[in-house]
Amino acid sequence: MTFYDVFNGDADGICALHQLRLATPRHAELVTGVKRDIALLERVPAQAGDEVTVLDISLDKNRPALQRILEAGARVVYFDHHYPGEIPEHPNLQATIDTASETCTSLLVDQALGGRYRPWAVTAAFGDNLHAAAHRAAEPLGLSDEQLARLRVLGTLINYNGYGARVEDLHFPPDELYRRLQPYEDPFRFMDEDPAYDALKRGYEEDLAHTEALHPTIAGEHYAIYVLPAEPWARRVSGVFANQLARAHPDRAHALLTRLPDGGYVVSVRAPLNRRTGADVLCREFPTGGGRQAAAGINHLPEEDLDRFAERMAAVFS
Repeated sequence: MTFYDVFNGDADGICALHQLRLATPRHAELVTGVKRDIALLERVPAQAGDEVTVLDISLDKNRPALQRILEAGARVVYFDHHYPGEIPEHPNLQATIDTASETCTSLLVDQALGGRYRPWAVTAAFGDNLHAAAHRAAEPLGLSDEQLARLRVLGTLINYNGYGARVEDLHFPPDELYRRLQPYEDPFRFMDEDPAYDALKRGYEEDLAHTEALHPTIAGEHYAIYVLPAEPWARRVSGVFANQLARAHPDRAHALLTRLPDGGYVVSVRAPLNRRTGADVLCREFPTGGGRQAAAGINHLPEEDLDRFAERMAAVFS
């Protein structure tokens, strides 16, 4: 019998898995990648009797591989908050999927575990730019404002680490970063003891400094589009910069288009914080797009589609 833990390489995926394995420790094959690498079930050769845990990747984008794994006789436990399409009915599938705009996969895992490791769920919610949900989840913990601020920074840094066109763009491969979290039930101890935290903080501050000179390339009353260069810093910072813009302009939708070395763009979209819908609808109109209501993306937008993307963004968020 082989266990597989399949998880998104961002804060939500990593913290969701961390909570589960604090509750039920076990050795498993780790399958993950950069945040945009979501077709992860294709890499899982599960057979009858195996168990696959899937966290924070779209069922809709993994449907054929999921069907293959289920038909092979493996058991699948699935937690996610992205658009799933039709959820298969199968005795070997246990799916907890909620696409509400104010939840994330780590909060779903937190509910399943009865809040046993809630500081990590709060960390993930901050990383997913769900600050109000993070504060609500943290209320029973009685944390100080300073402690909440530290969890917000940790979630932001773990999320920041997941962005890149390839693992080589990242400061830490997501499986390595997860393993560094593994010994720590207390996130504050991780921040105090593991040098990875300071390394991420330095990288984040250096990358974010590049964004101070950026201005919208295309803008309307209810949306703004930024185009970033084909540089590693731009690929790393695109998600956290998009979240920062969303918080600074809560009535405006934002899209960050980061140029790819081989042409085209990778796209991050944030719906207005005051109306967390539409991002997934917009991105699913393009072949490599997907995500959730409040935050979504397109893995490759051809340059010739830029004008159409801008037109559709204006229409969706008007």
